[in-house]
Amino acid sequence: MFRQALLALALLPFSFAQISEDFEGGWDEAAWPIYATDCNQGGKVALDSTTAHSGTNSIRVDGAGGFCGHIFFGTTSVPSGDVYVRTYLKASKALTDSHVSFITMPDSAQGTNKHLRIGGQSKILMYNRESDDATLPDLSPNGIAASKALPTGDWQCFEYHVGADGTIETWLNDEAIEGLTLKSGVNNANGAQWQRSGVSPKITGVYFGWESYGGDTNTFWYDDVAISSTRVGC
Repeated sequence: MFRQALLALALLPFSFAQISEDFEGGWDEAAWPIYATDCNQGGKVALDSTTAHSGTNSIRVDGAGGFCGHIFFGTTSVPSGDVYVRTYLKASKALTDSHVSFITMPDSAQGTNKHLRIGGQSKILMYNRESDDATLPDLSPNGIAASKALPTGDWQCFEYHVGADGTIETWLNDEAIEGLTLKSGVNNANGAQWQRSGVSPKITGVYFGWESYGGDTNTFWYDDVAISSTRVGC
């Protein structure tokens, strides 16, 4: 079972740290605080003992519509170089054509109060860079086809890698998503918009929740979260 752990911080460089949490001991709000920049109107985060990927507990996020309906929970305990994140998540509603985020990451490489975001638009999973609103993949017919929809009503293993060199890798239930992959030696014909910037992410936190840039609402559950400098896997 997962327990929250900062592994060997006293013995290893921080870049090797791993944190993991299954919430079976409850929700430690000091370690996993609420995050809602600028405003917070209507969103809720709570420990839920009615559904879980493992054990009996998960974290439930009820996201309201509009930007100020956003709410997240998460941690700043992230590696200083390559960041790998694995979470099991469950969505109550399918992604729509509207732009939303269910993971947000403060990214100092973009500037103050700017984020690297993971969510959806055009009914598929995508990345969004706040500073220039670029998307990965391009939201063309080919780009949309290169990503995947997020299934609803059951637990999904979602995993991604953000590299200090600009690498992005993404897996859904252990299957790589072609349109959400950018790395040396791999051509992504649907990543032109993203690659117009030479900015490489510098992530300072990882937060799970909901942010809607229109009127979409949703409920997400998160469980068995792991953050590491190497891939964790499902």
